Amino acid sequence: MSKLLTIILCLFSLTSSIVIAQEITVYKSPTCGCCDKWITHLEQNGFTVKAQNMQDVTPKKIELGLTPKTASCHTGVIDGYFIEGHVPAEDIKRLLKEKPKNIAGLTVPGMPIGSPGMEQGNRKDAYNVLAMDKKGLISIYARY
Repeated sequence: MSKLLTIILCLFSLTSSIVIAQEITVYKSPTCGCCDKWITHLEQNGFTVKAQNMQDVTPKKIELGLTPKTASCHTGVIDGYFIEGHVPAEDIKRLLKEKPKNIAGLTVPGMPIGSPGMEQGNRKDAYNVLAMDKKGLISIYARY
């Protein structure tokens, strides 16, 4: 009986450590290369990506409360949060782990060189990942 219990406990510990990939839906232009590179970055970091090609992503951005000041080229939605632009996977993972109730989503406005999907050799511009709350107030979530 103790061997059976040991086997069951071992199997349980193995299965409980398996991480199920989180699915993110990404709304993007069908011709955007940096969007595809960002999707690859997410997949390499354990996310399952459902890409939705759209000729105009603006209506989705407006629906989620984004403004031109907080926008970028692609928009993701995961677990009730928006992810706008070239947000690093580690920040998305942190958001999903912490699950802040007051944050609507994360954004990297514009397209900073060196952010995931915007790599250009060794050049890395400084940029911030911003958190936007449900009232539209912005705070810095991470600095790069």
